Amino acid sequence: MIGLLGKKLGQTRVYDEDGVLVPVTVVLAGPNRVLQVKSREGKDRYSAVQLGFGPQKDSRLSKAKLGHLAHCGVDVKRAKDEEPVVLSGVQRIREFRDFSLAVKPGDLLGPDIFQVGDFVDAIGVTKGRGFEGVVARHGFRGGDSTHGAKGWHRRSGAIGQRLFPGTVMRGMRMPGHLGQVRRTTQNLEVVRVLPDDQLILVKGAIPGANGDYVVLRESKKIPKTLAEARRVKRAEEKAKAEADRKAAEAKAAAARPAKAKK
Repeated sequence: MIGLLGKKLGQTRVYDEDGVLVPVTVVLAGPNRVLQVKSREGKDRYSAVQLGFGPQKDSRLSKAKLGHLAHCGVDVKRAKDEEPVVLSGVQRIREFRDFSLAVKPGDLLGPDIFQVGDFVDAIGVTKGRGFEGVVARHGFRGGDSTHGAKGWHRRSGAIGQRLFPGTVMRGMRMPGHLGQVRRTTQNLEVVRVLPDDQLILVKGAIPGANGDYVVLRESKKIPKTLAEARRVKRAEEKAKAEADRKAAEAKAAAARPAKAKK
C-alpha cells in the first residue's frame, strides 16, 4: 500500500476528458522525503516506510527528533551561534505499512506515484465546532414550539430513570465538543496529477480545513489493481461507443442517396 503526506489547499472545479465539470480538492502532496525503511528481515520485524513532509526549523524540533533525523541521514548540524537551519521534509512524519514501492532513505516521492483514475483514502482532522448542543451535535429534533411547550425547544429531555437504576446510562448522547476528530473519507477518485507543481486533485471533499495536513493512501477497498481494471473497462466501453457512433453515421450516410433516388 502506497501513500503520501500532504496539505489541503482548497477546493475548485475542473473539466474531465468528457467535458464534465467535476468538483475537486487540491492537495499539495510533495515532495515527501523517505526517512527510514523497515523490513521484516531487519531488527524491526515488520515492513514499513517512514515519510516526512514540510519544512521546519531545527530549533523547533526536539532533540529526540533531531537525533532520529540525523540517524536517518538528514544533515541537522549547525554552529552554535548560527541562525536555525530550515530542514525540508521533516515537519510531519508518518509511517506507511507494507509500502509497495521500492525506495531507500533520501528518496523524494511526489504525487506521480498515483495515476488518474486511482482511488485513495483521505485521512484528516475535521474542523472544530466548539461546544454544541444535542440538536447540532446529534441531530435531535428538540421539543415542540407550540401547545404550551416552554424552554424545551433545543433540549434532549429526560436522561435518567426515576426508579431503577436511577443514574445516567453510559454512552448517553449529550452536549459537548463537536468536531476536531480524526476521520477517513474512503474511495475518492484521483482526477488530475500535476507532478511539476506537486499537486494532486481528488474528486469530492476531504476532512479538515484549508491548510491542514492530510494523508492520502491507496484505497483499501479499491486498490490500484482494481482501479486499473476499471480504467481498461472504461476505455473499452468508450471505444465501443465511438465505433457504434461511427457505424451509425456511416449507415445513415449510405441511406441518404437511396432516399434521394426514390
